[in-house]
Amino acid sequence: MRGTFPGMADTKILISGASVAGPALAFWLTRYGFEVTVVERAPSLRPGGQAVDLRGTAKEVVRRMGLAERIREACTDTKGETLVDRKNRTKATIRADDFDGDGVVAEIEILRGDLTEVLYEATKERTEYVFGDRITALDERADGVDVTFASGARRTFDMVIGADGLHSGVRALAFGEESRHVRHLGSYLAFFTVPNRLGLRNWAIGYDDVGRSAGIRGIRDGDEAMAYFGFASEKVDYDYRDVEAQKELVRGFAAGMEWEAPWLLERLDDAPDFYFDSCAQVIMESWSRGRIGLLGDAAFCPSPLSGQGTSLAFVGAYVLAGELAAGLDTGLKRYEAVMREFVEKTQEMGRDNAASIFAKSRAALRMRYLMMRLMRLKPVAALASRKMRDVVNGIDLPDYPTPQLAD
Repeated sequence: MRGTFPGMADTKILISGASVAGPALAFWLTRYGFEVTVVERAPSLRPGGQAVDLRGTAKEVVRRMGLAERIREACTDTKGETLVDRKNRTKATIRADDFDGDGVVAEIEILRGDLTEVLYEATKERTEYVFGDRITALDERADGVDVTFASGARRTFDMVIGADGLHSGVRALAFGEESRHVRHLGSYLAFFTVPNRLGLRNWAIGYDDVGRSAGIRGIRDGDEAMAYFGFASEKVDYDYRDVEAQKELVRGFAAGMEWEAPWLLERLDDAPDFYFDSCAQVIMESWSRGRIGLLGDAAFCPSPLSGQGTSLAFVGAYVLAGELAAGLDTGLKRYEAVMREFVEKTQEMGRDNAASIFAKSRAALRMRYLMMRLMRLKPVAALASRKMRDVVNGIDLPDYPTPQLAD
């Protein structure tokens, strides 16, 4: 039996997306007694994926969820990163305990698939999960939303929330085509699992080239490694579901790179979990329309270069659920009012990072390494830490009353 708030038990909410934002929202909504369904187009939970971080206020949300210990147990436990040049010479070192654990290498870093698994296990008993399906039509009425699925099923919900990522299907249906909301920031990232031939354990190595970068980090206690490529580029037209075409783009971008890059490119065809996408932001005047709302990257993607996408998803889920429980009719607007300034600060940091992430010349590379070394000096580190803290802790979490759930 659920502990419920008055009127919540019969309120049906559909969430699109079972990655991070969707299950995090389901966690809180079911605590308030809402009846929650999560639909996910993939046939099952997606394993692996890039390492994501939790910083600042998001760590407090995780603590309130009672999931802090489980998430820490599943972390990559990366202690730091060595930056090297094309000849594998060490140029700088970054540690996870820099900047109070909220720096470039975060204290809480976890593979997206592992985080999704934690959230799924915490929500599956009280949430209906529908895998292998997706929303194809939304017909909003005064008292609900009629939803049509790709499977042909039709159901009615009191509210629909799109938590389905940068390329959100719900956003496209309710707010118009992607080009109206997604802003490319001038770079692309690719991630994929490879054998850990460097023997990395709790450590990462990053290599910068002019306009490009690559790196490897040990995962799963050193049994495997996660590789990445990053590239500065104007917007490229490609099908974000055509994996083979994306791999060809990576090969083209990375042609001529040194260090371990040639070996990494040879591993592309064997990668079981290849991911490639634009570093982009979602900019919207409003995250809701009537009974349809957006959460996480679908609403306000800050780009991977902000390091805050997952944190925004957790904080946003907490706020959205709390505001809906306080008043279904006003919840979506109140959620936006609480979150908007925090989101905009984070997106500004993402744009700043995008402007400086890739060196434009060899001289700029040398300056980058110098700045990284200077960051180890206490006065410089203190200033950078203060700026980071201002962003990642840039919201005062409301204290929403939540009932304790009973079996």
